Amino acid sequence: MANSDISFADLLATRGVEESCEIRSPLIGFMAYHGGELEKVTDIVAAEAAARSGASYYGVTQAFDPIHHIASTRITPKASETLARFFEHVDTVITIHGYGLKTMWKALLLGGQNRALARHFADHLRPALPDYDIVDELDEIPKRLRGQHPQNPVNLTRKQGVQLELPPTVRWNVEGRHWSDFGDSGRAPDTEALIAALAQAASAWIDS
Repeated sequence: MANSDISFADLLATRGVEESCEIRSPLIGFMAYHGGELEKVTDIVAAEAAARSGASYYGVTQAFDPIHHIASTRITPKASETLARFFEHVDTVITIHGYGLKTMWKALLLGGQNRALARHFADHLRPALPDYDIVDELDEIPKRLRGQHPQNPVNLTRKQGVQLELPPTVRWNVEGRHWSDFGDSGRAPDTEALIAALAQAASAWIDS
């Protein structure tokens, strides 16, 4: 989907768009601002991993057509008091995104500027999802998915964060290709393993 020219403020004012925020631990927060019908299941993964670990959470979901994809560098706290409050509260973030490249169909990509945190999360994801490639070397991640731009929300907190890009294969039920957690399809085992590993990694980071 092509990027939309609509501003972030206008998106938040659009029918069918919901902004959510849960203030918990100040040490780490999960974000999914391309959630709902845009990058499916990303908001579910982020919200539940945050709830299980006691991390903070910020999300934006879209429910109706037209679906707008706003580039991450245009997601700004200047347009949202809720997002500004979230950023003021947390030290670092994990932003959850969805992507699709047939050449990387089963790869989870950990970008962002906090490389120590990326390695920490990668260490928890590898044993939980052994059938996937957990990529935390920036040179192995496509440039547009590395999350290195200083205006990207993943890098706006005090200690920056990790941009986690999820392929469709970890977000859907293989049988019938139904999106995990949508309708009557239930939760895909890989999605549950992902959420559990993210929550475990966040809890360990908070406790340390």
